[in-house]
Amino acid sequence: MFGRSLTVASYRLQVLIPGALENRLRKAARRARISKGAWVRRAIEERLERESGGLPSDPLAALREIDAPTADIDVMIAEIEAGRS
Repeated sequence: MFGRSLTVASYRLQVLIPGALENRLRKAARRARISKGAWVRRAIEERLERESGGLPSDPLAALREIDAPTADIDVMIAEIEAGRS
């Protein structure tokens, strides 16, 4: 078992994109210090996760929809601290 690597099937996908988008992709990948391919794979994973219900597309809108009680942050911290004593 040791020294034996498990392989996962990989598939090639060719996507044609305009030059401006390629420039943005290259810069984003460079900022993240990963390859363009890795950046695109992450983006695809994140989008598929959101669409499958894992992550809301607009997290702030999702929070507003639950209609939870809110208050000023200083008031909330004071209430939390009061509950600890």
